Amino acid sequence: MANNLSYLKGDATNPLNSGNKIIVHVCNDIGGWGKGFVMAISKRWKEPEAQYREWHRTGENFVLGQVQFVQVEDDLWVANIIGQHKIKSDENGDPPIRYEAIASGLEKVSEFAVDKAASVHMPRIGCGLAGGTWDRIEPIIEATLMKNNLDVYVYDF
Repeated sequence: MANNLSYLKGDATNPLNSGNKIIVHVCNDIGGWGKGFVMAISKRWKEPEAQYREWHRTGENFVLGQVQFVQVEDDLWVANIIGQHKIKSDENGDPPIRYEAIASGLEKVSEFAVDKAASVHMPRIGCGLAGGTWDRIEPIIEATLMKNNLDVYVYDF
């Protein structure tokens, strides 16, 4: 099933193959942008941050599990998935990651990728500041992206 899932050393903001590509990353649900992988995105393109901040400002469908697709080059989109609740662990000690929201967001990415005939590129989403674990994220990737036979590349910097 997961034969299209490849692990690479490199920079997820510089996807390696040709054709249409989507860079996936996880955002919080409070409009914060300023730590982690988003910094690498902002270094390359201004639009994903600007559009995320505008999306938060309008509040329109700005909820866990939603995705904003921002075209940054002719053949490249950044997918801002709202997959973490706030930025710190909650009163129960649970990290900000919301696995259901990641799954819901990746379903939308999967449909978009099929529509655009795009490959999907990402760091180990949800495993940095969001506090998630890869052993819970990888099966979500398999259940959402792999079922549509998409080529998925996970980058370790």
